Amino acid sequence: MSKHDEVHHIEDPHGITKPDPTAEAAAEHIKLEQGLSTWSSIKLYRKAVFWACMVSMTLVMEGYDKALIGNFWALTAFAERYGVYVPAKGTYTVEAKWQSGITNATTVASFIGIFLGGYQIEYFGYRKTVIANVAFMIPCIAIVTFAPNKVALLFGEMLCGFPWGVLASLGPAYASEVAPIHLRAYLTTYVNLCWVMGQFIASGVVLGISDRRDEWAYRIPFAVQWVWPVLLIPVLWFAPESPWWYVRKGRLDEAEHSVRRLAAPSLRDEAKQTIAMMIKTNQLEIENMAGERTGWLDCFKGTDLRRTEISTLTWATQVIGGGHFSAYLVYFFREAGLASSDAFKMGLGNTGCAFIGTILSWFLIKRFGRRPIFVIGLLWMATLWFITGGLAVVALNGNGQAKWGQAALMLVWVMSYDMTIGPLAYCIVGETSSTRLRNKTVGLSRNAFYLAQIVSAVISPYMINPLAWNWQGKAGFLWGPLSFIMAVWAFFRLPEMKGRSYYELDILFERRIPARKFAKTVIEPEAIEQMRREEGEHLEH
Repeated sequence: MSKHDEVHHIEDPHGITKPDPTAEAAAEHIKLEQGLSTWSSIKLYRKAVFWACMVSMTLVMEGYDKALIGNFWALTAFAERYGVYVPAKGTYTVEAKWQSGITNATTVASFIGIFLGGYQIEYFGYRKTVIANVAFMIPCIAIVTFAPNKVALLFGEMLCGFPWGVLASLGPAYASEVAPIHLRAYLTTYVNLCWVMGQFIASGVVLGISDRRDEWAYRIPFAVQWVWPVLLIPVLWFAPESPWWYVRKGRLDEAEHSVRRLAAPSLRDEAKQTIAMMIKTNQLEIENMAGERTGWLDCFKGTDLRRTEISTLTWATQVIGGGHFSAYLVYFFREAGLASSDAFKMGLGNTGCAFIGTILSWFLIKRFGRRPIFVIGLLWMATLWFITGGLAVVALNGNGQAKWGQAALMLVWVMSYDMTIGPLAYCIVGETSSTRLRNKTVGLSRNAFYLAQIVSAVISPYMINPLAWNWQGKAGFLWGPLSFIMAVWAFFRLPEMKGRSYYELDILFERRIPARKFAKTVIEPEAIEQMRREEGEHLEH
């Protein structure tokens, strides 16, 4: 057996000196969940699946608006209303500084919303927080729909950003807490599918009104957003609170009631075992953190620093690998030389590829886990970026087919992104954090995404805009090397968490197991039942 194939075992070095009924119940629950198949998990936890999906549906709104704004840069009526005339091209365009400003107004507000959401979830729970923020969207949508000028539009988009920041971190955090082990990957990556559904709806709506030249060409798409609060709020009113949140608050009876609401009636007798597992996981994290601290700074202390690094860089990789640039694809297609109608059709095809890619990712995750898909996906995407850049150079020499080649490659890139790092980021971030710091770590990770997005939102319009750098497809020479760098980071730092309970992950991180050895490390039953350990204890090989 080679050094890298060596299987490591974590055991209780002191042995069990006194039986712990709660620990035994926790171990039994972990064994039960890990022994279920995916289909059995769906049947037994179908209510958890439903509620995780309903809460994540709030992200359709953010995906819709982000895609909407990206499509509007190429919409003639919108450009004529908010843009300037470009004599050289005989068309109107929104200046790059306003494209960056409007996009970043939303992102900066979302950044602040993350911190607001962390406090809201901590004090009020997931259910009340999601309902309040979806309701807040109703007046915000009115502002962007009837914005008379660019300043009002920027202000409206900024107001929308606050609840989006809250919901962007709440969705994957809630899904990761209510899902059983074998459904965590599906229900957290479903958040990415909600984003894609929002983008798909936005592309379809804009394509349907692209021939209009009046103000309703952009007001109708904005107004469509009122559908989400009307449909979601009545449903979310009946959503169960996360049992993990109740356990952290010491409200164990309510936690048990919530567990029973999330599982099939046949598992009612297992509810106490589930709560025992949550209690023991919570206790272990309190011991590892030397207290009950759950502040933002605690995410950067002890073993939580490593977990925060993994979570933040995983989510930021979506942008660093070129993910935010894809929001400008319709605008990219038009400036690359495609007719506006063809550009919008390609945009719709782009979201269709993203939808299919996310569905395919579920099969890949089940077969290969998280780490291999993330690393290989980044390497493949880097290759596509380099080829796209090369075709852009060819197009400059008058090759008319090269622009269609760039467009086709971008569709392949989008499908590759949504088969790999797009959905996997939600899964990895949801699993990596300790349960006591989950909403804080997910929030910080989302803010790392937003910080990267701010930079991308500043430079991406300049890359494409004919009044600025006018790089177009040559942007691939920037995103390609960045994708490769993040693949190297993931190879050395990203662990495999497939099939692990949160308690097992706490042990692996506390023992500082190297990322490449996570998958092969065996945690003996004695280590699961032995809940107390001394700080500084090391793995004996």
